[in-house]
Amino acid sequence: MPAVDKLLLEEALQDSPQTRSLLSVFEEDAGTLTDYTNQLLQAMQRVYGAQNEMCLATQQLSKQLLAYEKQNFALGKGDEEVISTLHYFSKVVDELNVLHTELAKQLADTMVLPIIQFREKDLTEVSTLKDLFGLASNDLSLFLEHDHSMAKYSKLPKKKENEKVKTEVVKEVAAARRKQHLSSLQYYCALNALQYRKRVAMMEPMIGFAHGQINFFKRGAEMFNQSMDSFLSSVADMVQSIQVEQEAEAEKTRVSQQELLSVDESVYTPDFDVSTPQINRNLIQKAGYLNLRNKTGLVTTTWERLYFFTQGGNLMCQPRGAVAGGLIQDLDNCSVMAVDCEDRRYCFQITTPNGKSGIILQAESRKENEEWICAINNISRQIYLTDNPEAVAIKLNQTALQAVTPITSYGKKQESSRPSQNLKNSEMENDKIVPKTTVNVPEPEQLIAPGTPIQFDIVLPATEFLDQNRGGRRVNPFGETEDDTFPEAEDSLLQQMFIVRFLGSMAVNTDSTAEVIYEAMRQVLAARAIHNIFRMTETHLMVTSQTLRLIDPQTQVTRANFELTSVTQFAAHQENKRLVGFVVRMPESTGGESLSTYIFESNSEGEKICYAINLGKEIIEVQKDPEALARLMLSIPLTNDGKYVLLNHPPDDTDGSPSENRGAESEA
Repeated sequence: MPAVDKLLLEEALQDSPQTRSLLSVFEEDAGTLTDYTNQLLQAMQRVYGAQNEMCLATQQLSKQLLAYEKQNFALGKGDEEVISTLHYFSKVVDELNVLHTELAKQLADTMVLPIIQFREKDLTEVSTLKDLFGLASNDLSLFLEHDHSMAKYSKLPKKKENEKVKTEVVKEVAAARRKQHLSSLQYYCALNALQYRKRVAMMEPMIGFAHGQINFFKRGAEMFNQSMDSFLSSVADMVQSIQVEQEAEAEKTRVSQQELLSVDESVYTPDFDVSTPQINRNLIQKAGYLNLRNKTGLVTTTWERLYFFTQGGNLMCQPRGAVAGGLIQDLDNCSVMAVDCEDRRYCFQITTPNGKSGIILQAESRKENEEWICAINNISRQIYLTDNPEAVAIKLNQTALQAVTPITSYGKKQESSRPSQNLKNSEMENDKIVPKTTVNVPEPEQLIAPGTPIQFDIVLPATEFLDQNRGGRRVNPFGETEDDTFPEAEDSLLQQMFIVRFLGSMAVNTDSTAEVIYEAMRQVLAARAIHNIFRMTETHLMVTSQTLRLIDPQTQVTRANFELTSVTQFAAHQENKRLVGFVVRMPESTGGESLSTYIFESNSEGEKICYAINLGKEIIEVQKDPEALARLMLSIPLTNDGKYVLLNHPPDDTDGSPSENRGAESEA
């Protein structure tokens, strides 16, 4: 016999709109069955009570049996055998229409009583459980109680956390959910069992009715022959098999219900394991309830708890009672990151590909928060379009974890601190480029403070901005200046241009060792991988004997300018030859000094940039001594006009003029 449609007990706790929609189908089926059962019972009672109108009563019964096929049950799957059986019984009733008389007790015991028991026991139980379920989930007071508890939980402050208040709120949420979960499980079990009882209840009274007719009238072989007996036997076997299946399902349901109710309190408690949650970072789809931030005015906002789910590359939202979800955000090529919003915990923001701020959502736990961020990150990369998205997601997340883990030892990093250029004059190499570090390697926490923010866009230092505005000439308020604002470039003995892409900058604690640059490289690359930041701005790095300048290749506007004397440390990565960084010491308005490191990716080898910086610093040192400057100039080739220093082995793609433009944006 075809399988019976069932409600999944595992989805009772989640209470998603999809489950509610399926539940409404079962409720509609139960309502239709109740109406039909009442009508069938009325027909049977008419047969029982109307001896003189037996012919009319059996005729009405025959019609009612045929009406089962036209009921349009919402869950009519598997009723074909029931329909065919009722059709056959309808023919039998028509044949016996003229022969029926009072069946008395036999009809009352075998025909009317089973259907009454079905209605009073099964249908009444479903109706009672429906009322209890409605009180637990749809009643206004309890509904508001759960939402009020969730609202109090969502408003728990992140900064000033009160453990006593948090415990009380968490208990309220858990109690409301347990109450709803218990009523849901009982209601779901009754609806599932009703699908079996419905089939039995429709056929069992008719079996009793047929046997009553046979026993009472002692019909002859001309009406109740061997074929009729075999048909009744097959129907009885079918009913028995359904009952056996129902008993097995009832036992299985009972065990499943006990297992679901015997789970740990962590199932009902939000954010149970805050310290070490088990986070799945390879998700390509996600669903669950989130709080959506809505602006109601210029400075006022509201938070609404809605059911969200991902579908392909879209984020969908389905309010309670809605048949289907609606599109909220296209996730392709978007970015997502955790944010602090109105002192609420576990908030994250989705930003559109054009950089505009999108929606802000709040999860109920740290696990949900991080899994939503990881899932949206995976979807934004369009992993779902690949043949094996799960494998691609696992591979990408492993790559991100490798970026967070250092892959080179400090020993290798120390070896890479001295770029090797094949210069004509070997005395310009060795430890002049990067000072040697001490034997004792500092810890990463000593180099960069934990939690130091990373800047992914080029921002002019504050003191540099002040210096540019001290003169009488009007200066661009965004810190950008044209090339003619740096006349020292015309008199510089060194001018070397490199095409680079800015990766990030951050404050550091020391500039005494090149290890701080390697640590900054590791943290910047890891942050870009984790937060899905792949777009970088291409710029020109101009190295002169006085300054380091970052120039916009399209507008030729200088975006940042660093005095070469303020560059205290510089180094290139040994394994990734294109990574280069330098540390800048800048004065602060308070009178102290700050240290910042800047990380770039170059089109050429980073060692060439380090050599140019080292050469510029040497020129600054020997400019005080004309004889030393002359010796340095003799050892280094110049341009034809004898003005600028030429470096050995210039890169093919970096020594072009500043007007050479290869595009302002590039993908990592």
